[in-house]
Amino acid sequence: MTNPYVPLLFMMGIAAVLALGGVGASAILGPKRYNRAKLDAYECGIEPTPHAVGGGRFPIKYYLVAMTFIIFDIEVVFLYPWAVNFTELATFGLVAMLGFLALITVPFVYEWRRGGFEWD
Repeated sequence: MTNPYVPLLFMMGIAAVLALGGVGASAILGPKRYNRAKLDAYECGIEPTPHAVGGGRFPIKYYLVAMTFIIFDIEVVFLYPWAVNFTELATFGLVAMLGFLALITVPFVYEWRRGGFEWD
C-alpha cells in the first residue's frame, strides 16, 4: 500500500514543471523586440511623474475596486465549504452564512453609493 500523499505530490510536481517550463519557454522563445513604449513605466493609466504635480490628490478608485475584488474572492472561498456541507450544517450554517453575506454586502453597498464603481 502506498502513501496517500504520493499522488498529490506527483500532481504538484507536474504543476511546478509546467509552470516553470512555460516561463522558461517564453523567455527563450518569446520575441525580443523592445521599443520605448514597452520599456516605459506603466502606472495604471496615470502618467508617471517623480512627484505629484501641484500637490493634488492621487486617485484611489483603482485600488478600491481591486480591494473589493479581493474581498469577493475571499467570500467565494468561504462559500465553497459551506455549499459542500450544507446538509450537515442545517439551520446554523444557513444563519451563519446569511450573517456573513450581510457583513460583506454592507461595504459593497457603501462603495457603490459613494460612486466607487464609476470611472471618470
